[in-house]
Amino acid sequence: MPTFNALYDRLVRASVNHKTEEELEKLRQEDFDSHQLDCLLNPEKYPTVWRVGDCNCSQEEAANCAGKCLFDALYTDEKGNVAVNSKMCVGCGACVERCKAKNLVESKDILPTLAMIHRGDAPVYAIVAPAVISQFTEEVTPGKLRTALKALGFTGMVEVALFADILTLKEALEFDANILTDRDYQLTSCCCPMWIAMLRRVYKELMPHVPAAVSPMIACGRVIKRLEPGAKVVFIGPCLAKKAEAREPDIADAVDYVLTFQEVRDIFAFADIHPEKMAEDNREHSSMGGRIYARAGGVSQAVQDCVQRLNPNRKIKVHAVQASGVPACKQLLNDLKEGKLDANFLEGMGCVGGCVGGPRALIDKEFAREEVDRYGEEAPAPTPIDNLYVIDLLDRLGFPTVESLLENDDLFTRKF
Repeated sequence: MPTFNALYDRLVRASVNHKTEEELEKLRQEDFDSHQLDCLLNPEKYPTVWRVGDCNCSQEEAANCAGKCLFDALYTDEKGNVAVNSKMCVGCGACVERCKAKNLVESKDILPTLAMIHRGDAPVYAIVAPAVISQFTEEVTPGKLRTALKALGFTGMVEVALFADILTLKEALEFDANILTDRDYQLTSCCCPMWIAMLRRVYKELMPHVPAAVSPMIACGRVIKRLEPGAKVVFIGPCLAKKAEAREPDIADAVDYVLTFQEVRDIFAFADIHPEKMAEDNREHSSMGGRIYARAGGVSQAVQDCVQRLNPNRKIKVHAVQASGVPACKQLLNDLKEGKLDANFLEGMGCVGGCVGGPRALIDKEFAREEVDRYGEEAPAPTPIDNLYVIDLLDRLGFPTVESLLENDDLFTRKF
């Protein structure tokens, strides 16, 4: 029987060459795991973490494994195997990393993504996380990556950093409207699904301090579908938790599938596409503020700079504190509850170093941080309020002024 990895490789190779049906016919003549096959073909039917083999550890070890999930998404089934509760799993990937037997793997969205592209009945846009800079080697600029993704069949590529700009504006306006005394504080709603999941499930009492805003990924997907009805959207980033976020019922309209950088690297390899050799297709749409979201402290810096531009005479300035990594985020929130913090803006990132430290990043997080900062410095505008493309886009979307972002809408607002 083929291993999961062998099955995955065979099907991805066949799919990029438009031979999925032929490969499936071959598999029907062989002994294979039908559950694994169905997971690969229909990932939306399953949690964002799959068990691809029976647990061979002791009952005590299995119980201990299940009990370590911060979000209570793991349990032991009637056969003694660790199982995943799809309603509780946020896709943090901690269990995948801890499983010594490698029986837990993250979901893979490659096959339905390629099938969607190959059908050709709708435009399919790739939207890439701000952490993308230099992930596919230093030679691969965003412009070359755009060309490579188009060679795979994507209609186009949009940098999510542009929508980080818009959400920065929204958060800065919320801060300016709501932080009126030294006792007031705001917890960022931008970017990290693990941070939001931790707040919603473990620190519920703090949710009134979180602005009602979607993440830049969701904002990007929704805007594409508003401007081009019928379009499909695939997010590409270093994060496993984005796969779970994209499926949350109240925001599931935005993104159809999520691929990690590692999945995209696999597609390029099987398709014999070399992004570093592609022609440039640059689009300068995002400010420095949106581009630095990829690293710890980036959201805080972007919001702080934007508040200063919006209201330079404001008496109460942004005093930010950050945490990255789940233990550090828990400590930060516990310190907040115990009155140990002297800050009015709190940023949390589930991965150490921020998104550049995501579990499916391709390069060292310290080098990635340097590259993100370099790309930020190259931006045509320092803050979103200086970004004329953002102002024009908001006007096209029905926001005649920046301040109108504070109004409830069906693009950028989320009711937690």
